Amino acid sequence: MSQMMTMLINILSSITVYEPNFTTYHLLIKNQIIHCTMKIKCIFLVSFFVILFSSCGDDLSEIAINIQPSKDLISVYTDTFHLSSQNVFVDYIYSRPDSFLLGTFYDQKYGITQADILAQVNCPVGFTYPEGSVPDSANIVLRYLTWFGDNYSPVEINIYQMNKATFSYSQPYPSNIDPADYTDKTIHLGKRIVTAKDASGSKTDTTMIRFKLSDDFVSWFYPSSNKYTSQQEFLEKFKGIYITPNFGTATMFYIDQIDLYYYYHYTYVRKALDGITDSTVTVNNVITFPANEEVRQVNRFMHPNREQIIKQREEVNYISSPANVFTKINIPLKKIKQKLDNNINDKYLSINSAVLQVDATEVEDTTLAQPLVKYLLLIKESAMDRFFKNNELPSDTCSILATYSATKNNDNTYNYYYTFNLASLLTNELKTAGTNAAELPDQLSFLLVPVRIKYNSSGAVTEVKHQFLMSAVTICSGKHPSKPMKMNLVYSGF
Repeated sequence: MSQMMTMLINILSSITVYEPNFTTYHLLIKNQIIHCTMKIKCIFLVSFFVILFSSCGDDLSEIAINIQPSKDLISVYTDTFHLSSQNVFVDYIYSRPDSFLLGTFYDQKYGITQADILAQVNCPVGFTYPEGSVPDSANIVLRYLTWFGDNYSPVEINIYQMNKATFSYSQPYPSNIDPADYTDKTIHLGKRIVTAKDASGSKTDTTMIRFKLSDDFVSWFYPSSNKYTSQQEFLEKFKGIYITPNFGTATMFYIDQIDLYYYYHYTYVRKALDGITDSTVTVNNVITFPANEEVRQVNRFMHPNREQIIKQREEVNYISSPANVFTKINIPLKKIKQKLDNNINDKYLSINSAVLQVDATEVEDTTLAQPLVKYLLLIKESAMDRFFKNNELPSDTCSILATYSATKNNDNTYNYYYTFNLASLLTNELKTAGTNAAELPDQLSFLLVPVRIKYNSSGAVTEVKHQFLMSAVTICSGKHPSKPMKMNLVYSGF
């Protein structure tokens, strides 16, 4: 290319303008000829260089591509891996709920859910009853804001005193706790037959269930020294209460407050202002013993017939709370790694996305249908107990949170689904195995768990707990005929 440019310059330099010896009046013509000749030179040069460098640019581009080794190119691939799944019956969960289920509900798909409550109440430590106080009465009050099921189905609720043992504040208790370890049910504190909604309109407070306690209990409950000096001293005397439904299979109360109210009165003499006629004054008062966060409560859940009711259908899996059934998902990790390695040919592997979409099916829209699970946690089966006992938060290497989404169909029905991206989790598994020179397991096992979550003011998740309220969803399994459970991968090698 440099030789061609040199030849061009020499040719152009040899071009001269003929200048005859004309008189002065010919100078103007000469100058115009010179000017035109220089224009021709410039146009020729510019055109030549444009053509030359354009050709060089194309050649260089082709040369760059041709000399770049094929192994240095970035390759992008997509693959789909079908997953296997199965139902897992849940024996218990650990939870400290801020509200409680109470009742019995039968669902033809998920079976019977029975819920009862064992609760300590908090003593106002240091409070001293005035001298001469006389106990009058006592009530246990359950308050609920909402319920699930039939508004007018009757439920019998019984309350017994815990007379065998009580709870340790710091110890975790499972949801399948045995009430017989805490009460022999010989001290019956009260019974009511109620409905969630008052059909007669006779209730003054429609969110309250009140149990009047016996006179014997009222006398026994009063402290011998007019006060309780510590919570421990109080719990040694009054260990707690056991609240359980006896009949009814269509209503579940969401109890958000439990209190024991203790009424008493005392009298004192009020001195007269004139110093002549004194008067006797009677004061009626009440002390509240709440079942609050300073003491322990355990919500017990039982599912006595789920093995007979929940059908093992290969095309679907089930998820139901509280503490009923989860879905186990198996991801073929070794198979995935082998397929990726074969495609990228010893290049550096980068997993860009690994999307698992869990499709809901058979979504019921009836009054008595269990609410659709709102939040699902996909968590490694091996980390399950640790995660909830230690109050951990979701992380890309252990657990992933998803909220259900919905798309509307042309016939005004909806498709519901949950989406999880496992790219970071899979990358971490492969990296950890490589760093430790460990063999990958054939598969990774995960559980789909219904949870409740809390956010802070910035929208960040601050708490994840087991869902202890009624909820359920039926999902497409790995063998579903039209929507089998699968994971779509996008990955690259470079």
